[in-house]
Amino acid sequence: MSGLNIGVFGIQGDVAENINSTKQALDELGETGNVTLVKTPDEIENLDGLIIPGGESTMMGQLSLVNGSLKKIKEKIESGMPVFGICAGLILLSKNAKDRVVGKTDQPLLDILDVHVERNSFGRQRESFEAEIDMPEIGISDFNGVFIRAPSISDVGSNVEILSKYNEKIIAVKQGNIVGTAFHPELTVDGSMHKYFVNLIKQSKLN
Repeated sequence: MSGLNIGVFGIQGDVAENINSTKQALDELGETGNVTLVKTPDEIENLDGLIIPGGESTMMGQLSLVNGSLKKIKEKIESGMPVFGICAGLILLSKNAKDRVVGKTDQPLLDILDVHVERNSFGRQRESFEAEIDMPEIGISDFNGVFIRAPSISDVGSNVEILSKYNEKIIAVKQGNIVGTAFHPELTVDGSMHKYFVNLIKQSKLN
């Protein structure tokens, strides 16, 4: 099998951190592959897996609509490409999102992950925090979750698996080839989440 071609959607957000975490995950798993920043539909077309990082989700949606990237991402996900949405990336993947304070927003969404997301669910920037979380369904425990203006998931469809909760709020989910977290795994030294995602990509290439 040739190496994995993994992209980090580079509109804004923790792009460099996710590239580094994914490269480290490949190394630790003994896998070959390329991890690159991607922005255009052409770059997205050739991917085996994509990470949509944290950032300002409204801005990310509007910028990527301009060059057709959202349409291409949706096509690739629907054809089976694994995608990992982190914080704002989770919001972008969702079918429905509203802000805890201002209510419904007009941001573009991929409308592909069957969840309702509440933006800024734990408060604004100054309420950022870290917490130990467990995701037993995917074999990850004692993970240091970094929450920055974090969303949470208020409702899930019947085909969505809940991976983790914090204070009774849903903070990680999986739906087929889609994984979403409200926290930032690229900002912790524990590479478990990125290794899990690399293995998901590897599995999808074998199928």
